[in-house]
Amino acid sequence: MTNPSNAADPADPTDLSNESTPSSPAAPSTPPKPSKRSASARTPQKAPAPQKAPAPQKAPAPDQAPAHAHPHGHEGGGWIGRGVPRVEDDRLLRGRGRYVDDIALPGAVEAAFLRSPHAHARVESVDVSAALAAPGVVAVWTGDDVTGLPAMLNKEELRTPPGLAALLDPVVRMTPMPLLARDRVLYVGQPVAVVFAENRYLAEDALELVDVRYAPLPVLVDPEAALAPGAPLLHQDLPDNTAVAVATRVGDPDAAFAGAHAVVAERFEAHRYVASPIETRAISAQVDPYSGRLTIWSGTQTPHRLRDAVAHTLGLDAADVRVIAADVGGGFGQKGILYVEELLVPHAARRIGRPVVWREDRNENLTASSHAREQVHEIELAADADGRLLAVRDRITVNFGAYNMTGLVVPYNSLCHLLGPYRIPNVDIDVTGTLTNTAFATPYRGAGRPETVFAMERAMDRLAARLGIAPEELRARNLVRPEEMPYETGLVDRSGRPQSYDSGDYPELLRRAVARSGVEDVRARQREGAREGRHVGIGFAMYIEATGLGPFETARVDVLPSGRVRLAIGAPSQGQGHRTSMAQIAADAIGVPPDVIDVVGGDTDATPFGVGTIASRALVNAGNATHRAGRLLHEKIVDAAARRLDTPAGELVLADGVVAAKDPDGPSITLAELAGRAPLPGTPEPTDGRHGTELSETVHFRPPGFAVAGGAHAAVVEVDEHTGEVTILHYVVVHDAGVIVNPLIAEGQITGGVAQGIGGALYEEMVYGPDGQPRTGTYMDYLVPTSSEIPDLDLDEIVTPSPMNDLGVKGLGEGGAIAPQAVLAGAVEDALRPFGVVVRRGPLSPSRIRDLIRTATAPA
Repeated sequence: MTNPSNAADPADPTDLSNESTPSSPAAPSTPPKPSKRSASARTPQKAPAPQKAPAPQKAPAPDQAPAHAHPHGHEGGGWIGRGVPRVEDDRLLRGRGRYVDDIALPGAVEAAFLRSPHAHARVESVDVSAALAAPGVVAVWTGDDVTGLPAMLNKEELRTPPGLAALLDPVVRMTPMPLLARDRVLYVGQPVAVVFAENRYLAEDALELVDVRYAPLPVLVDPEAALAPGAPLLHQDLPDNTAVAVATRVGDPDAAFAGAHAVVAERFEAHRYVASPIETRAISAQVDPYSGRLTIWSGTQTPHRLRDAVAHTLGLDAADVRVIAADVGGGFGQKGILYVEELLVPHAARRIGRPVVWREDRNENLTASSHAREQVHEIELAADADGRLLAVRDRITVNFGAYNMTGLVVPYNSLCHLLGPYRIPNVDIDVTGTLTNTAFATPYRGAGRPETVFAMERAMDRLAARLGIAPEELRARNLVRPEEMPYETGLVDRSGRPQSYDSGDYPELLRRAVARSGVEDVRARQREGAREGRHVGIGFAMYIEATGLGPFETARVDVLPSGRVRLAIGAPSQGQGHRTSMAQIAADAIGVPPDVIDVVGGDTDATPFGVGTIASRALVNAGNATHRAGRLLHEKIVDAAARRLDTPAGELVLADGVVAAKDPDGPSITLAELAGRAPLPGTPEPTDGRHGTELSETVHFRPPGFAVAGGAHAAVVEVDEHTGEVTILHYVVVHDAGVIVNPLIAEGQITGGVAQGIGGALYEEMVYGPDGQPRTGTYMDYLVPTSSEIPDLDLDEIVTPSPMNDLGVKGLGEGGAIAPQAVLAGAVEDALRPFGVVVRRGPLSPSRIRDLIRTATAPA
């Protein structure tokens, strides 16, 4: 049963016209108490000051923001806030995970793709006759074999919200990608043909027999050169190589710059790197011989979007396609979009009449799966004599690669997160996404935020140096204060509404980071001078993150005849511990222990409507859908028990899976007894129009706005001027993600994000030659950090509950990855101040450090 006050129209809960329509509020109740937990403090520090209470929020209209639910839900429990060990880990650590590669499909054929060796070329001919005659080959397809299928478009990602379109009129150009290239190839790794054989070895052998004749064309790798007049066009139907363009202004930035005491202008570059999850992409598909339904197993982060895309491409009804997100060895955004392989494999299963399996190898993942991060920022800051920010101007160029896969997602994330936690009254930002002959770019953990935070925080450091103000002090003078919440920046958020920071205490985040970092000790050592050529430095970086992207997410809870509870959510787990944290939320809402709750995520049959696990949205959306569905189920259980026990519902309590009278001598009934006992013949259960006989509830939660998380990072490094080696001595993270459901999982999420951020800051870079050839196609060249390169983290948190949802939670999964590049660049620059080094890009490899020292001019 669906409660209409909390759910979209079940006929179409995906109706995007209602994206900005808030869900109905839950009944007012006590807000969650701020946590006093310090996630980890491995380095002894002076105890921080007591947590300040969040500033009072402006009371929203009843239909605009739901009240907080008490974190301990109904009678007993109190599972939210407990560091419950992840229930999924035992199975995974014992090798009992079930990844796509583990799913055995009898009679399956395996696919292997022939990929272009050219960055830009005409395809003059493709001869597959020799490959077709090779041993074990079942079929070979070229572009001519799939001309009846539409080209691929990530329609949901490319959609511009109406409010944003009306206010800013952005340019978003469509570049449909052919399932197999026929006329031209636009990047090294683009699929040209596919072989289906009895196993992957035979398929790979046959690939070598496919004869493709290419005519090379001019290559563009530099995103700025792609915009130059006369640059070769990647897509002949477009007037130039612009994929997206959007600009915005607030106030009078020109006047602010003209009257400023100090102006800094810098060029900063965020370099290209890759998510490279431990499990590469994989997909399997088979057709049921009886029903004709198509079942797909995939590591996708968005199973419902994959289902709909497959149905559209193959001309099927969505109900005839089932997508199951199996266990996933990391996604990080790379598996959040649609790829041509995910359309061709299901098509092959139907056309060949046998199950089809494809697994990506590591070279394919590094060169042909999506890349991320590459941006150029021409940024200027204006300030008065006291360091108060007056204006910011930024010209951002984003390298989209060969195809526009996700539209405004990354560029607009960069635009609307540039201001960070700072109060800047005048703004001028212009973003252009360009097309080049490189692998296409999509969101990667942080999705445009690490890049823009790198530019802003580096600019703040340069402004601090210009004014002679300590970097941490300059930041403190410009922070939005808690009493200003909710704070409107003057920009427009991704949904097209005025951008608003719902809650936060940014000064406290910074104060704690400074206190833990040991800044005075670092300055004292700097005054003493370098020791044997080893220079120490400290850096600071702050960020905000709008989390909980809509339009909705689904949760369905059912009490089974056994008395166990089944929770099905639309968002699949990508390692976030959904089976633990979502069970904790449901346990509090329903009144049962978590160990009787089975969580299913990412199965389109279990939840026909859903969006997915992207954009730090799962906890906010699926978590609150779970909470609301659980509360409704609690009411339904008590109502059913009242009829069974002939006791008024108000005199019953549901706790630990038992409904009992408040009177110790009164009756009681377990969930198993309640759910497993059918009505007597001829005596159907009475209903009141709301409560039926089935113990089940479904909720489609629609967030009324973004829940804005934030954080402050500090890092102390030592740089060896002789070798260029950077050693992280101390790394501090202070974060605010609202109410924390599970502290152990939260710490793991932050740690993993920081590790990936450190990888991008110091090691990882996807390098292309001027001919468009990737030079880092294996782990011999593309450096990924291991656990030995990641230091112990000094973690702390504050809690400012979000008023945008019942639970007061904010997204957490991306936060750790947003600041490491900025904070480590600042720390390295601080360490190398005697040489006059300015860090304008990464990664800060030993060779780049030595180049910086060699080419810098020492200050007077």
